[in-house]
Order: sequence, then C-alpha cells, then structure tokens
Amino acid sequence: MILSLLLSTFITIFIAELGDKTQLATLTMSGTTNKPLAVFLGSSTALVLASLVGALAGGSISNFVPEIILKSIASVTFFILGMKLFINSFTSNENDNN
Repeated sequence: MILSLLLSTFITIFIAELGDKTQLATLTMSGTTNKPLAVFLGSSTALVLASLVGALAGGSISNFVPEIILKSIASVTFFILGMKLFINSFTSNENDNN
C-alpha cells in the first residue's frame, strides 16, 4: 500500500514538474555556469524542502479541515491562476503589438 502511494506520488509530481518554472530556472542557471552539479544540488534541495513544507502543512491542515473543502480550495485556486494566465496571455500580446 505504501509502495503504490509512493509510486503514484512520484509519477504525479514528476509529470507536474516537467517544463514548469522551476525546471526552466534550473536549466537557465545550469546553462550560464560551469557548475551544473551545484545547480542540481541547489534546485533539488529546494524542491525537497518545499515538498516537505507542503506535506507537513497538508497533513496538519487535513486534521482540521475536511478533504472536500481542501480539494475545493485547491480547485478554485488553480482555476483563478489559470484564468489570470489565460487573460494575461491576451493582454501581453496586445502590448507586444503596440
């Protein structure tokens, strides 16, 4: 049971992280330095610590807030972020054309 949770978490996070801002920042930093190992260690440590904070906070919050409310908050938050990015993509194109 723990192995299936570990595997599904790994696959979900791995796919979600492909091509995100963190990976692009790591790629950029690695390309501008001759120390790719240092960039890898710094970025992977940051991702691990950020994941730890998320896991601890999620575990603590779930003791007080029902799962359906947490999922609803996450859904609404992602929807708002998506709409902002969608709207900004049109406004930045208008600014580029002027």
